[in-house]
Amino acid sequence: MSSVSTRRSAGPGHVPAPGQSPAARDVRAGRNFDPLAQVRTPGANGCDVYLTGTVFLDIIFTGLDSAPVRGTESWARGMGSSPGGIANMATALARLGLRTSLAAAFGDDMYGDYCRESLEHGEGIDLSHSHTVPGWHSPVTVSMAYEGERTMISHGHEAPPKSAATAYDPDAPECPPPADACVSSLVPGRPQEWVATAARRGSRIFADVGWDETERWDLASLAELPDCEAFLPNAVEAMRYTRTDCPRAAAHALSAYVPLAVVTMGSEGAYAVDSGTGETAAVPAIAVDALDTTGAGDVFVAGFVTGSLAGWPLADRLAFAGLTAALSVQEFGGSLSAPGWPEIAAWWRHAGAPAGTGKRYTFLDDLLASCTQSTPPRRAVPTLGFRPPAG
Repeated sequence: MSSVSTRRSAGPGHVPAPGQSPAARDVRAGRNFDPLAQVRTPGANGCDVYLTGTVFLDIIFTGLDSAPVRGTESWARGMGSSPGGIANMATALARLGLRTSLAAAFGDDMYGDYCRESLEHGEGIDLSHSHTVPGWHSPVTVSMAYEGERTMISHGHEAPPKSAATAYDPDAPECPPPADACVSSLVPGRPQEWVATAARRGSRIFADVGWDETERWDLASLAELPDCEAFLPNAVEAMRYTRTDCPRAAAHALSAYVPLAVVTMGSEGAYAVDSGTGETAAVPAIAVDALDTTGAGDVFVAGFVTGSLAGWPLADRLAFAGLTAALSVQEFGGSLSAPGWPEIAAWWRHAGAPAGTGKRYTFLDDLLASCTQSTPPRRAVPTLGFRPPAG
């Protein structure tokens, strides 16, 4: 879980569809504001961030008082559907104004069509490196949010390798494309060759990691770690990999393997160690009423990547990442809960200082001066899509 201090909230019920046309949806909140405008140079790469992975259709139930009990039926007070899996990270990056390229397989079912439409036209994510697989159904995750946490059940089959016969765009350029940064989720014992390729081409690699199902917790099994600029595990993962009993000690231990080690500590915030300069930074979490924590870790990474590409100080990057994650858990759905700049600006202008956290976020003042309100953000809705009203 990301550096967010959560308080339980039952949350709202069904959320109505926003009713935006595709053209209106293209005017995304983050797309009107470029956080990297001051650092962009002529001849820069065509995309800021590249990532690849599996897109799921997420179905989220919220407002549960407790975990379901075997042999009984539970009713949820809220429900939503949205693209999930790697889509959580891609959407979070795009909503923060980064030019994002995603390589993923999509099923040729209605779920796949919905996810592709949401990501490509709704969020402006480049899918030229993605492909549709005939006869392959989209993976699905059902997420149940309760007591500030969530439980997930997933089903799917690994997509067959991309080939000219199944490619959505057989003429798409070779992956990975030139990008300022790449984001990867490391899997023990399963090296991803594209990461090393991207690093050789000059991309900055940011990585998190999931639960080690082998229970070995061996850093040597993370083959891509030497290519990473930053490694961002949560506290439990970091302590298990380093055999330490303190998240901060784990961060220092990890800094021997990567230039920048960032450990998220839930309600205690986040802690980072820069092995090159010796700098450390600690930022407390923002206490919020959490509706659904799905995707909060992805939003944290997206916020940290944004600050890193913009060249912000380490403490500001941590604070911004924690803020974006805190805003995300107050809405349900993984990808569609990610905040854009207007939401960040609204928090700073109306909630930041009164909440007593203003001093830590004064760096947002100059940054948000040119950020104005845009179209309302899309949120997860109960069904895959409502038909437009007649007439």
